Amino acid sequence: MELLELIRTLYGVEPEGCTDDEIEYVRNLFGALPEAVETFWRSAGRTERLHFVQDNWAFPANYRKWKSYRESEDLILLMENQGCCRAVIRREDLALPAPPVYTLPAHGPGARTAETVSEFLEAALLYQAVWQFDYSPDEFYWLSDEELETVREKLEKRDAVLRGWMEMDITFYSNRPDNLLVIMDVGGQYQALYGGASEAAYKALLEVMDGLGEPL
Repeated sequence: MELLELIRTLYGVEPEGCTDDEIEYVRNLFGALPEAVETFWRSAGRTERLHFVQDNWAFPANYRKWKSYRESEDLILLMENQGCCRAVIRREDLALPAPPVYTLPAHGPGARTAETVSEFLEAALLYQAVWQFDYSPDEFYWLSDEELETVREKLEKRDAVLRGWMEMDITFYSNRPDNLLVIMDVGGQYQALYGGASEAAYKALLEVMDGLGEPL
């Protein structure tokens, strides 16, 4: 799904973009910006709802406001809400047409989280979306191997994957464009979070998920 349509469908808002001057400010700090990042910022970097999700998007306004962003060795795309890790494009990769994205913990080495920035943006938007649905269960669930197989058989897997975010590999499933099941692989154990942008979307997902999983 194209990113702007994904935002409209799952977040229920019309995206609002940054100005050329705001983007140019960050480009001047780092010397180059990948086209996919520029396009995302120009199309959606001022979307208010994206500022109130689980983690913190690094939009051009952050670079003007925070010295730590301006002095970062890498281009920050997303910051975990407690600062435990951040998703970045390494400075030496910024001129590549489709650079990979890495997750860097607060301490220790990082790991590649997406093969391209476009894949990362889609996966991160999906992951952040599930936290803000108005229609969702009150709990997280652990899924068994057998229950995960049921999910794989009955729901459509989305292409984007978020690897190594908070030490989890995260995949996405749905049976309508406006609902979402997130599977977080935590060392071979499967944590599930799901919901829908409307009551009908949520009910469609419950046709598969109702009765599956053990509440955390």
